[in-house]
Amino acid sequence: MFDEAEMEVTGEIVTASIVLISAVLASLAVGVLVAYWVCMAMFGMFRVHARQVAERSSQRVVAQTQAVQG
Repeated sequence: MFDEAEMEVTGEIVTASIVLISAVLASLAVGVLVAYWVCMAMFGMFRVHARQVAERSSQRVVAQTQAVQG
């Protein structure tokens, strides 16, 4: 059916295909993790900014309330 040379070539092709598929999946996983870390970092920065804005607006409300009462 198959001689030894054909089986050896087929085995090399299968091995190369497995290595290629593994490399593609590994790079995909790394890309997803990097995107996740970037998103988490940006959401952290937005959270800090939102806290600063909330603090400033609450200080304005307190100042306006004191001005009306005083």
